[in-house]
Amino acid sequence: MFITNCTLNKVIKHNGVHFLDKKQTKLVVQISNKNDIVKLLGPPSTKSTFDNDLWIYIERSIGSSKLSKLGKKTLLKNNVLILEIDNRGLLSKKIFLNKDSMNKVNFYKENKKMTLTQKSFIYDFLSSVRKKMNSTQSKKK
Repeated sequence: MFITNCTLNKVIKHNGVHFLDKKQTKLVVQISNKNDIVKLLGPPSTKSTFDNDLWIYIERSIGSSKLSKLGKKTLLKNNVLILEIDNRGLLSKKIFLNKDSMNKVNFYKENKKMTLTQKSFIYDFLSSVRKKMNSTQSKKK
């Protein structure tokens, strides 16, 4: 009776834009515009306005681990796409981060042209995503 209630299929919970890593390859800098982006990805998860618009898209997938680990939750995908749109409505910059590269990014060295408020917004946003990610994992333990 115990075995009949168990399933061997992985239960995966998705948040955000599905297949963000594949969809972002269709966006071309200086060619794609706001309408193309909304048509492909939908409305952004977070939007801010500085000199240019900054749109952030998030994809997160959590699944249960193997039966030997008693179904603990594991982070499968944690992708973030940062799009900067100029005043003409064209995509001027595209940054894609996955869960492996998110810990290695240093925005202050890579983006020297950004203003201090833009740097702090991106840093604060990604730090909050990281804190949420770590808090859900620690609650399960």
